[in-house]
Amino acid sequence: MTTSLPSYERWGSLAGKKVLVRVDFNTPVAEIDGVVQVTDDFRIRSTVPLFVDLLARGATVVACTHFGRPKGQVVAKYSVEPVRRRLAELCPNVELLENLRFNPGEEANDPQFGRSLVEGFDYYVNEAFSASHRAHASIMIPPTLIPSAAGPNLQREVATIQGLLASPARPFVAIVGGAKVADKLGIVKVLAEKADTVIVGGGMAFTFEVALGHTIGASILDPTHVEECASLLAGGRVLVPNDSRGLPEGAPFGRDGGTDEVVDFGVSIPDGFVGLDVGAETVAAFTKAIAGAATILWNGPMGVFEDPRFSRGTEAVARAVAASHAVSVVGGGDSVAALQSYGLEGDVTFVSTGGGASLELVELGDLPGLRALRESKWN
Repeated sequence: MTTSLPSYERWGSLAGKKVLVRVDFNTPVAEIDGVVQVTDDFRIRSTVPLFVDLLARGATVVACTHFGRPKGQVVAKYSVEPVRRRLAELCPNVELLENLRFNPGEEANDPQFGRSLVEGFDYYVNEAFSASHRAHASIMIPPTLIPSAAGPNLQREVATIQGLLASPARPFVAIVGGAKVADKLGIVKVLAEKADTVIVGGGMAFTFEVALGHTIGASILDPTHVEECASLLAGGRVLVPNDSRGLPEGAPFGRDGGTDEVVDFGVSIPDGFVGLDVGAETVAAFTKAIAGAATILWNGPMGVFEDPRFSRGTEAVARAVAASHAVSVVGGGDSVAALQSYGLEGDVTFVSTGGGASLELVELGDLPGLRALRESKWN
């Protein structure tokens, strides 16, 4: 577990000082009425209280963020201009620098680029929990050069996750979904030791199904991790689907959907078909486990929920988590998006801004960005 992080509160008055705030405003955008606009400003809104406090203390505040994957090149569609416009509406006295990833030095953790970022600044605040698992220049270099601190959202994220793992009220139910088992097997291993039940859904569940000897048709499979999945299942704490629904192999699915008729399967899926969501029996089993929980951690969907035909599992989990009286922590873009789409965001205890970061903190107990703050010579 990480130790306490430095707070900007110790700086007192910031009159005449200039503060650089690393944020994660990598928000979804879309063209609306001919103008590219932010379609979900949750991350921007969550940072405004910090900006307001810094400004009230007399500081000049400048924010910086990555946006998309321009791979070190200046790419017009990855300009932060739509984000800048929305920030100006919410907090007009804060400047936003252009996309950090336009410079190859950002992802390369280049000291020279990091130094250029803080030139002329007196202080640095990391308020980008969701980017703090990446050893990039804007995260790692500023704490070595100027007095640095963790923002309140970052501190809250870390404290919530640490508290969840250190002394959860029991039963503790963890829900892990998503497509690739390789991405989340490490976290399932950790949670299988800490939680009473680990619910596994989404495409990653099919490798667990193969470990149980079931057929999965053309569904997602990672044959290199079957034995690890079998070992986890043997521990008795991992709960996987026992039925599913899907389509004939090759039929279109996803956000734009299709017209092919959905097929319901039992515990096994025949050749020529692909599983895309959990079935009714699984929904009942998962929601029963969630209803009995005192602590819940949820990260990842139960199926291809952006296709309405395969949203049943994710929606059922979202509603069960929201209806629970448990302490509930939800992280990951898809899980948060599901909560928002069903109007349930306000019905959980804590919504994490960091999907990968929260998982890495659970799995490893620390993040590069947190270490950089703790090890700053100004602490």
